[in-house]
Amino acid sequence: MDISSTQAIIAIILATVALALFVGYRTYLAFNSERRMLTMLGSLGLDADIASSPDFKGVIGEVRQRCRSCTAEDVCERWLRGDEEGDNAFCPNARVFEALKEYRTAAE
Repeated sequence: MDISSTQAIIAIILATVALALFVGYRTYLAFNSERRMLTMLGSLGLDADIASSPDFKGVIGEVRQRCRSCTAEDVCERWLRGDEEGDNAFCPNARVFEALKEYRTAAE
């Protein structure tokens, strides 16, 4: 095997490892964002099962998307742990969560 073949094989291996790391990192981010979203629902008195309810599929899909692209992850983590005072105004989904709460309360 000449040096170009060896370099091509190494390049393919490195590209595969880079792709696996990228996919793994994106999966990690999605898992943590889902965990925060479900914990936030529970913290606000909403049943986390709402996230899998077909009645709210579109709304929760938008909530998930905003949560995945949120820039306040560190504040969210502290707030969910109870280390941050105040309401969840930092959350891009705060209004949606409040509307879901009001809807659930009115439906009961």
